[in-house]
Amino acid sequence: MSFLDHAIRVLPLLLEGLKLSILVTVISAVIGIILGLFIGLGRLSKKFIIKWLATIYVNFIRGTPLLVQLLIIYAGIPQMIMMVTGQPSPMSPILAAIIACSLNSGAYVAEIFRAGIQSIDSGQMEAARSLGLSKNQAMAQVILPQAFRRIIPPLGNELITLLKETSILSAIGLEEMMRKGQLYVASTFQPFPVYIAVALCYFVIVIMISKGLSLLERRLRINVEN
Repeated sequence: MSFLDHAIRVLPLLLEGLKLSILVTVISAVIGIILGLFIGLGRLSKKFIIKWLATIYVNFIRGTPLLVQLLIIYAGIPQMIMMVTGQPSPMSPILAAIIACSLNSGAYVAEIFRAGIQSIDSGQMEAARSLGLSKNQAMAQVILPQAFRRIIPPLGNELITLLKETSILSAIGLEEMMRKGQLYVASTFQPFPVYIAVALCYFVIVIMISKGLSLLERRLRINVEN
């Protein structure tokens, strides 16, 4: 078989794996945004214990590789549970993948939210408070909507990074796109056309996400101007 034949033959397998890659990315991104919002607010909290815990979480996640975090969750936590309970409790690869990717994304999103909130002039909070809004109401109704428009580009970058990082999920046997490619290579010994096809699949999806985020950013800018 020629180079092109292998690339075409592996494509249906890659697309099947891509569905799982996108599923993990979407679920992890949603959880990561929610988690990142609360952790980001925790980083700005005036309460020492809340700020300290949020800072420890962000620094630990950002200071360790996602692969290590994934293996801790997939292999380490079940072992720890077994040591305590004496009962085996294996974790499914997809659950471990979602937990690891969500926790990892949450730390980076927290810093994005923190920076976005801090970029809003402090006078906005003072003006909202002077109108009778509580601090929480001012944050939810005045500060966060403005900050969200500013953090769309970095949030988009984090989404793209998260999608590409799903390729390491093959380390725990999850049959996402990269794993499908590896299995095909193992049976055909044709790594070059397969990994070129994998790279092109990621490239196309990333371009589509980038275009979608650009349209969203432009639409929000137009709405603000109007």
